[in-house]
Amino acid sequence: MASETPQRIVIAGGGAAGYFAAITCAEACAQSDIRAEITLIEAAPQPLAKVRISGGGRCNVTRACFDPRELVKGYPRGARELLGAFHRWQPRDTIEWFESRGVPLITQPDSRMFPAADSSQAIIDCLQHAAARAGVKVRTKCGLANAVASAAPRSFNLALSTGETLPCDRLLIATGGGAKSGAALTIAEKLGHAIEPPVPSLFTFNIDDPRLRDLAGFAVPRAATAIPGSTPKLRETGPMIITHWGLSGPAILKISAWGARELHARNYHFPLTVNWLGPITTEQARATLAATRASHARRQITTWNPFALSSRLWERLAAAANIPSATTWANLSKTQLAALAAQCTACEFTVTGKSTNKDEFVTCGGVRLGEVDFKTMQSRVCPGLYFAGEVLDIDGITGGYNFQAAWTTGRLAGLAMARKRNTEGAEDHRGQ
Repeated sequence: MASETPQRIVIAGGGAAGYFAAITCAEACAQSDIRAEITLIEAAPQPLAKVRISGGGRCNVTRACFDPRELVKGYPRGARELLGAFHRWQPRDTIEWFESRGVPLITQPDSRMFPAADSSQAIIDCLQHAAARAGVKVRTKCGLANAVASAAPRSFNLALSTGETLPCDRLLIATGGGAKSGAALTIAEKLGHAIEPPVPSLFTFNIDDPRLRDLAGFAVPRAATAIPGSTPKLRETGPMIITHWGLSGPAILKISAWGARELHARNYHFPLTVNWLGPITTEQARATLAATRASHARRQITTWNPFALSSRLWERLAAAANIPSATTWANLSKTQLAALAAQCTACEFTVTGKSTNKDEFVTCGGVRLGEVDFKTMQSRVCPGLYFAGEVLDIDGITGGYNFQAAWTTGRLAGLAMARKRNTEGAEDHRGQ
């Protein structure tokens, strides 16, 4: 039997987590014959902005990793809490959800998954159509300015950026990370939550070094990076690309995620070592160079490269090893050979900064995880308040991890908010 008074549910944040929660909640209410008014508010003129620009406009929806124990290894913060959540909603569920709505996904060799249409617009259209069909009211240019909780009966009175007030029975904060989460985190703090200070994650490194100048766009399929002196030792392996400002690519972005807080504490000034040859060690490189000296003695070093490196980068590394450009392999000294092997496998750089804020897609920090029930995403300190997505102190490395955390936490919050009032706080895993 339907309840007499509609439940008033407000989702603050029109990103991946907010939309997924709103759709899930509206559909679950309809299936259970629960009357509900579900409103999604978004401060920006257009919702789903991060979905639109992610993956170069293609949207890395999720990851082809179907074992929660393996999946959580991609989260520098939040792995323990997400383990149980991924048993309730994981990439396989996400894939089925989108495919059942006419958006098939394809898997890249590195396990990233994108819409077959190769455009983030397919994901945006799917979410917006699903929200409209479910009866979700979406309001843009309308942000959450404040929220005051009342104890009896449990409800919230919201102050909106438009100057309006909006009462609700349940509130989900899913406003994302970064600068735009500041107001939401202040509200969460006023409602009793502790906040881990947000700092950037997934950023590129600014490096001014003659070895990299004028080489923007050059990519290495598998480089190994490390930050000396870090605790614990930060190291990552993966594709890397030289940019106009320094270094980027998965090998850099991953190490920035794992080291987000330490690198912030260092004010983004720190040493970096790069092995351009990936799994090849310095000793192995030295042996290869010695063999090349014996077999190609008459060739010039700068024009004969035994490794799969760009000829221009090879020339820079040889110069850094104090090898004149006209030197032949026969005339390569032991000292120069050792220096060249080191340049190839233990190249040292000084990082002097990071990418600017507009390029940062992810932050670490946010609502402290111990204060949230990850079965329902409800606050443990303020009943009726829920969280989903990056407003929590959760962040993943590059490759679909962050969107999957958004889908999962949004799904669990949406289901929990669809419960009837008299079962507030009980577990509900319907539809999982």
